[in-house]
Amino acid sequence: MILYHGSYLEIKMPDLIHSRGNVDFGRGFYTTPIYDQAVKWCEKFKRRGKDGIVSRYDFDEKAYQELKVLKFDSYSEEWLDFILNCRKGNDLTNYDIVVGGVANDKVFNTIELYFDNLIDKKEAIRRLRYEKPNLQICFRTQKALETYLHYEGSEQI
Repeated sequence: MILYHGSYLEIKMPDLIHSRGNVDFGRGFYTTPIYDQAVKWCEKFKRRGKDGIVSRYDFDEKAYQELKVLKFDSYSEEWLDFILNCRKGNDLTNYDIVVGGVANDKVFNTIELYFDNLIDKKEAIRRLRYEKPNLQICFRTQKALETYLHYEGSEQI
């Protein structure tokens, strides 16, 4: 499977040293199989006057059988709880890879409406279902990066 990473520089050898904590799935190297999503990740750098560069990787999907992987197939209460723990710095799990949807502002607005009892669960799920498709794959261990993710090239956006 081909994965992409959007940044302001080419990343031939991803590592965890340069990753931020307190984000959706915790400290890790974030990729997506959706090219347009990686391009969108570059936009914030371009607004700051930097280059936008999409790096491309070949992902060996044997990782799904050989590593500890957490996969969220949809927006759910479990997904939300995991993200909230990670964003608060309270994640104590040891997953090598976490896969699931991106927690953007529209998603959090819908979840907040649900928790405030302003919409019911059925309406919340309906709104989330129509959110623009996205997917992030977070590599949280160096072993996962070095063994299963292989750099193929990059392009400037």
